[in-house]
Amino acid sequence: MKALVVGILILAAAVLAILPSGLGWGKDVAAFLRGGGPVLALFIGAVAVFIGIADIKDRAEAKKEAAAGKPDVPDKSDA
Repeated sequence: MKALVVGILILAAAVLAILPSGLGWGKDVAAFLRGGGPVLALFIGAVAVFIGIADIKDRAEAKKEAAAGKPDVPDKSDA
């Protein structure tokens, strides 16, 4: 309950800081978001590439195991 109240108070303070009648940080926040967007996009893209490479490697390994006649290991989520 304390965390919820603190979270609401912090959100309210952030909104008040952005409003022109509050601290007027709206332009600074917009500049930060414009600058942070491309960096976030690069990070998400890099993670997606690494996940894609790992997926390709997993599929190749599964094909090798299937060609060798090894049965697939069942997922624990299927049980």
